[in-house]
Amino acid sequence: MKPSSFEWDEIKNKLNQKKHNISFEDAQYAFLDSNRIIAKDSEHSESEERFYCFGKIAEKIVTVRFTYRNKKIRIIGSGYWRKGKQIYEKENKI
Repeated sequence: MKPSSFEWDEIKNKLNQKKHNISFEDAQYAFLDSNRIIAKDSEHSESEERFYCFGKIAEKIVTVRFTYRNKKIRIIGSGYWRKGKQIYEKENKI
């Protein structure tokens, strides 16, 4: 994984860490999970396409909201959300 493949707003990163106990630096590792699930997020933006990545990091399933900007993955939010865990487990038949 190339660090230059990802970007985020540092203020949002700090807020996300306080609220959801995961940094965007750590959240990017969800994309390395070979069983990750990528799904379209049609609820959160009308101005750009957004997506979810459901992936496992250190035995925990994390949900990462992201978009593509300037050929980079821009992380918008992340957390350990129950619905993301359910989707991951269902799709991977866990």
